[in-house]
Amino acid sequence: MDFQTPIDRSATSSQKWNKYAGQDVLPMWVADMDFASPISIMAALQERVAHGVFGYTDAPDSLVEAVQAYAAQHYGWQIDASWIVWLPGLVQGLNLACRTVGEAGDEVLTATPIYPPFLRAPGLSSRSLLTVPLLQKNNAWEWDFAALEAAITPKTKLLLLCHPHNPVGRVWTTDELTRLIAIARRHDLIICSDDIHCDLLLAEGLKHQPLAALDLSFAAQTITLLAPSKTWNIAGLGCSLAVIPDPALRARFQKQMAGIVPSVNLLAFTAAEAAYRDDGIWHAELIATLRANRDILLAWFAGSERLKITLPEATYLAWIDARALDPVNPLPHFEALGVGLSDGRDFGLPGFVRLNFGCPAVTLKAALKRIESLR
Repeated sequence: MDFQTPIDRSATSSQKWNKYAGQDVLPMWVADMDFASPISIMAALQERVAHGVFGYTDAPDSLVEAVQAYAAQHYGWQIDASWIVWLPGLVQGLNLACRTVGEAGDEVLTATPIYPPFLRAPGLSSRSLLTVPLLQKNNAWEWDFAALEAAITPKTKLLLLCHPHNPVGRVWTTDELTRLIAIARRHDLIICSDDIHCDLLLAEGLKHQPLAALDLSFAAQTITLLAPSKTWNIAGLGCSLAVIPDPALRARFQKQMAGIVPSVNLLAFTAAEAAYRDDGIWHAELIATLRANRDILLAWFAGSERLKITLPEATYLAWIDARALDPVNPLPHFEALGVGLSDGRDFGLPGFVRLNFGCPAVTLKAALKRIESLR
């Protein structure tokens, strides 16, 4: 396992690296890492490719069992096999949830800043988007529960949750999740929870708590989206899953998929099973590397007068307040110095940028050196 030697991705059609092709810009924007996946995943793919026949493929029973065992071990969540709906990507799951819940013209609620597809999915589904800002207190982000509940109308049918949160890096507490459940109960809302970063917890002592497992009596009002893509760096293969305990809700979700959403490809199934069955050694080293990178960032930003960073409890994403550079669009300041970040406006919060620190420390340090003049 080598998390410190940079890997050249420039000739691999990588979206991350293609964006600034031909420019002296370090791409630290989209959320995939510059690390090789575990050897176990590569070996499983090589073995499957060696078979030589690549016909239509169902999700293997062994993959379902791997997901069940992993969820039970790591989250204390007992998932019935019938609850699982396989998807070629998590963003499709967000859009399907919007199409599944309610009718055209109904409302979908979420809190900003938020992963950009949350803001686009309602409109693509003929729904109206409602947003409520998260509150920034003591260098951390919190829910404004009063504002959240006040925003709900009789037409509000769905709450989109990101847990852990992208981009602010919060791992929502049991108390916060319980309060969200209470609000959803009072207003008969479905909660769709994007848990894709749930195996990337950086803060010591935290454990991921799936919303659907927190209160089993509420599970019927949940859609949980999971994927091995972020943790094991296999996003380009395309394998995600929706966990939907309620049969009627699951049937509506599957109806929206019919004739439109493609099946997961066989190599993605292969990689996903290898990921969920991995021995955990690679994952532990990854977390140690990300924690070290986080600490490099925290130390650097502690000496900055103009840039402020939120401590990420999870993810390999740093949410940076750069309003002192430009209250609307500070991104060009970073790009001009050779560092490509994500624009906070896409997340619903101008003046901020998001930095991906899922890279070798030498790459991160090189990026920080480039933007030294912005401190």
